[in-house]
Amino acid sequence: MIESRSKTTVAPRQRQLSLAVHLRDDATMDNFLALPQAQPLLDALQLQMQPDGEAVIYLYGPPGTGKSHLLQACCHVAGAETLYLPLAQLREYPPSEVLQGVERLDRVCLDDIHTVLGDPDWEMALFNLYNSAQQRGSRLLLAADAPPRALPVALADLRSRLSWGIVYQLLEGDDDDKSAILQFRAMRRGLSLSPGVASFIVSRAPRAMEQLLAVLDTLDEASLAEQRALSIPFVKHALGW
Repeated sequence: MIESRSKTTVAPRQRQLSLAVHLRDDATMDNFLALPQAQPLLDALQLQMQPDGEAVIYLYGPPGTGKSHLLQACCHVAGAETLYLPLAQLREYPPSEVLQGVERLDRVCLDDIHTVLGDPDWEMALFNLYNSAQQRGSRLLLAADAPPRALPVALADLRSRLSWGIVYQLLEGDDDDKSAILQFRAMRRGLSLSPGVASFIVSRAPRAMEQLLAVLDTLDEASLAEQRALSIPFVKHALGW
């Protein structure tokens, strides 16, 4: 069964699916650090539901650049019926069931669309969704690991649809960007993380942003349990470095 939060609507037939899809509570716009290069995208996402907003927005970039966060954040925004579908988790389900009726919603957010391409049934279902969404005025927000022209699409008509709208690339930040994100997320948790300690963590921890945030989870729990500030000696102690 696909479960929805209060701001997300699920088409009736989708309730037959056995896989639960949840929005992360922390995947909100307020919890996303808008680096300068991402600001035009954030502006476009906030305006998408306006009458003159973009009908289709397409995001691409490597893992850990915030694509899933942004798609889910758009489903946390009040005032619109929206749906988040992580296709990497749903690709084994019949696309006719997964996508049935979703064009009636205000916005449909499809994550990891590259994982279903090459499957004729999924490609045709996505093509039909583009057409029906255009007719009904439903907005589409898509995310993949590559730009539309580089996707392994067999259906030529779908390839042309994937190039509709605007395309944004999300880049993996450098070490300074990752340190800034760690400090921002720590501040959101009520933790004090100095630039020096943040840089130390980035220099020693796994480089992927998702893993860095998992390190912050560990430090948050350890800091609360031991009632200690996030200093370099404490970080070494808590992480066994």
